[in-house]
Amino acid sequence: MLQTALRHGLIGLFLITPALAAPTAEQRGKAYARANCARCHAIDRRSESPLKIAPPFRTLHQRYAIDSLEEALAEGIYTGHADMPAFELEPEQIHDLLSYLKTLE
Repeated sequence: MLQTALRHGLIGLFLITPALAAPTAEQRGKAYARANCARCHAIDRRSESPLKIAPPFRTLHQRYAIDSLEEALAEGIYTGHADMPAFELEPEQIHDLLSYLKTLE
């Protein structure tokens, strides 16, 4: 009886462990922001943006409804100043980045 319970427990542990280890949308979004945006924008709750004119991500929800950024990210973000590269994200990247931005509200 104990051996069966132990076996089932171990099987359950092996089945659930990969799901627990898989990064969440928020984690993937943060990783995307760190790799692509943190050079200029503050992507966390406290730090200052390295480029002073780049708004911190924690304040974006004060300017825009985060969900409203989905279309802009899909069509591509292009800006008039030379320091900001053009970005066109895939649907999964958009979902992940918006999920992360919502954690900063």
